[in-house]
Amino acid sequence: MGEDRVDWVLHETVGGVSYITLNRPEALNALTPGQRDRVIALLDEASGDPDVRAVVLTGTGRGFCAGADLRGGASGGGGERIAGDVARTLRLGAQRLIAAVLDCEKPVIAAVNGTAAGLGAHLALACDLVLAAESARFIEVFVRRGLVPDGGGAYLLPRLVGPQKAKELMFFGDALPAADAERLGLVNRVVPDGELDKTAREWAARLAAGPTRALAMTKQLVNASLDTDRATAFATEAAAQEINMTTEDAQEGVRSFVRRTTPEYKGR
Repeated sequence: MGEDRVDWVLHETVGGVSYITLNRPEALNALTPGQRDRVIALLDEASGDPDVRAVVLTGTGRGFCAGADLRGGASGGGGERIAGDVARTLRLGAQRLIAAVLDCEKPVIAAVNGTAAGLGAHLALACDLVLAAESARFIEVFVRRGLVPDGGGAYLLPRLVGPQKAKELMFFGDALPAADAERLGLVNRVVPDGELDKTAREWAARLAAGPTRALAMTKQLVNASLDTDRATAFATEAAAQEINMTTEDAQEGVRSFVRRTTPEYKGR
């Protein structure tokens, strides 16, 4: 992680859930390159670990994530900048982070404890489920700095709220309170600040007890659905069904249905 402190990203796996916590509260959890790379690595590990069946991403203090830490050099500063540097830094940095969330083979819950701005907002919105504390707010802060949205924002937002609303959020850069974010469909549920952790753990426990491979393929189908035509979507769905029926959990689900018992999924 370079000069980053190890405790700037906290991690533990409990009950089949990987908890990833950004821990620079004094900086509203603005992401340094080292933190970003650590989160990417933890998401990749969660994908390949059969004992991890869900992920919770959150932060400490008043901020979920204030975006990239530009002061810390996340923009790739230092030395002479030549054509291609910015695009390369973005591709290997912010875009790689968002892709790691979208491509993670386990369901990822964002527990947004405070301000989610810029890349931090997109990090939350890339997650499969978004819980927000009442004090949370989402800010498309790029326009305030004269920048173009990055971290997949122009890809994610129109798919969640439509192009007109996405443009409003990005053109003005106003803070969007949690309640308004829920109304627009950016957030699954808003809870009192003191109940965020408890709710996130309850949701994660339910996911961790589910048919993990079926959830992974469901995530993949939904994420791809808006980028493909019907014939391709139907073919992909059929292939996913074929693959999933070879899993132990699918067989347990069918067996428990026939026997009228409660299924016990193992994530295999």
